[in-house]
Amino acid sequence: MRIIVDTSKGKLKAAHKTYICAHGLNGSVSQSDGREGDGKTPLGVYALRYGLYREDRFVLPKTGLPFYPIAKNDGWCDMPHDPAYNCPVRLPYGASAEKLWKKSHGYDVLIVFGYNDNPPIPGLGSAIFLHIARPRFKPTQGCIGISKRAMGALVKELNSGDTVEIV
Repeated sequence: MRIIVDTSKGKLKAAHKTYICAHGLNGSVSQSDGREGDGKTPLGVYALRYGLYREDRFVLPKTGLPFYPIAKNDGWCDMPHDPAYNCPVRLPYGASAEKLWKKSHGYDVLIVFGYNDNPPIPGLGSAIFLHIARPRFKPTQGCIGISKRAMGALVKELNSGDTVEIV
């Protein structure tokens, strides 16, 4: 399956359904022009690598995409010149890393996009996910956000090899 995200309309289409979505607060950017912390969503086609979820907040339905529980000490390195840049890490970590176990609900379930990961190019951007949207679909730092209800429906449809196209 290919998920299509139309950033100009704030819509995500998948499995014959359309959902409202949030995206980068500073708009979108071509893959090669993205920069760490620019608040832009990278345009392009990306593999869905795997999902992460909080077992205490999200009941994982049957899905064909690999999912792993988030632990309290899980993070994601966002320091461009660190060897673990744009990779999961255990906290505390010796470089800048985003905490995945949050008080807010944004990362109750997330899907990792294959953006800037093979290999990661320092400074091109990190932690580009599909995750739960903030209230009223407030813009993200570059990710795609959908409602928890939409995420629950979408996860059931996912399989290894699926992609997302951001236009």
